[in-house]
Order: sequence, then C-alpha cells, then structure tokens
Amino acid sequence: MIRSALIVAHGQPSDPGPAAAELAVLAARVAALLPGWEVRAATLAEPGALAAAAGAMPPGVVFPMFMAGGWFTRVAIPARLAEAGIAGWRVLEPFGCDVAVHDLARVVVAEAGGGDVILAAHGSFKSSVPSDIARHVARLIARDRAGRVEAGFIDQVPQLASLTGFGPGSVCLPFFAAAGGHVTEDIPAALAEAGFEGRVLPPLGLDPRVPALIAAAISAGREVCAVECRWRQPA
Repeated sequence: MIRSALIVAHGQPSDPGPAAAELAVLAARVAALLPGWEVRAATLAEPGALAAAAGAMPPGVVFPMFMAGGWFTRVAIPARLAEAGIAGWRVLEPFGCDVAVHDLARVVVAEAGGGDVILAAHGSFKSSVPSDIARHVARLIARDRAGRVEAGFIDQVPQLASLTGFGPGSVCLPFFAAAGGHVTEDIPAALAEAGFEGRVLPPLGLDPRVPALIAAAISAGREVCAVECRWRQPA
C-alpha cells in the first residue's frame, strides 16, 4: 500500500513559482529515500496548491517545512484542508523542531571552522516560539565552541543589525528552511549594517543532508500538538 506525504512550505507570495519549484525538487529527493511513499509538495503562497496536492493523494501526513510550530502549522494548514473538504491528513512536527535538525546546525557550523557564530532566525513579535527554538540551537552550538555565539532575528530583538563585533573569522548560519527574500536580502542588509565581516553560510534547509532528515521524520510520524506548539527544552 502506497503511503502519502505532503511537504508544505510558506513559499514566496510575491513570486510563488521559483519557491514552489525548489520545494518540488526537495520532495522528489525525499521520495527517493522513501520506497512505498508518494511524496508531493505545495506552498501556501500558491492559491489552491495545498488542496490540489492533498486531494490528489490518499490521506497521509503533512510535513511542514517551517522552522517553528505556530499559527501556520496549527491553524492555517488544517484550515485550508478543511475549507477544501479534505479530511484525514495528520500534520507532523515542523522541520525546525526536529532534534536531528538542531544537530545538523551544530555540524554545519563545526564544518565551517573556528570563529564566532551568528545564528540568524526570523523571530516573531507575536510569539516566543520561533526565538525559543533558535536560542536553544544557539546554545547547542555554543557548547561545541570557545568563541562567541549569538542568535539574532529579523522580527524581534536582538535584531541582526545590532550584533556588532563579528570579525573576518565569523560565520552566520541562517536558521531558515529555504533561500527566500529574508535570506537573500534582509539578512545581508542587516549584517552589513552591523559591520559583519565574516561568511554567510547557505540556509540550513538547503544542506544536502536535509532530505534524509525529512524522510526519517516522515517515517517516524511525530505530530504537532493539537492544542499548542510551544517548544519545551528537554530537562
């Protein structure tokens, strides 16, 4: 019996096509690692794409390609499916909540060499969930290094533009699922304002090891809490 998985991302509302195409490539790579599964992709930025993809497959699991749980994973995705009259799909824990993804961030930074580190994340003025996860990952990275490690944000304090004093040996890892406008425009602009002199790494979601992590997460079937999706650090 073929099982179904749908990878869902926010996408780029101003220009949905390129982000949708990139997500489709990711879904194909995940599908190659999941024999017996049909894996498709849809972005929320494409009108009707989520309902069309889910309606073309037997009910299965939705894998949110988001860096934190919250309104999009708890409300928006289920609501769009319900509005289309599509039932039976389970929404899994989002990409950024996966412990394996946190470990990957540590590995990526270690592979980049020594020096100070900025973990660049989106953040939110409405919820602490995105920043809680980013700060947790920054603390994990700090355990491996003697230098300075800071989490900086686009949408909350400390903002990236305020993180000064990062010299030529520093690296910035964007804690993002894809290379959208935040990664290509907002992060470089904020770092330039801060006088950042180091290297900006590709966003974590583009690492070649990510498809295997997503395949493992889909197989494990970890679900987002139906009531709330607040990150809780392990004891």
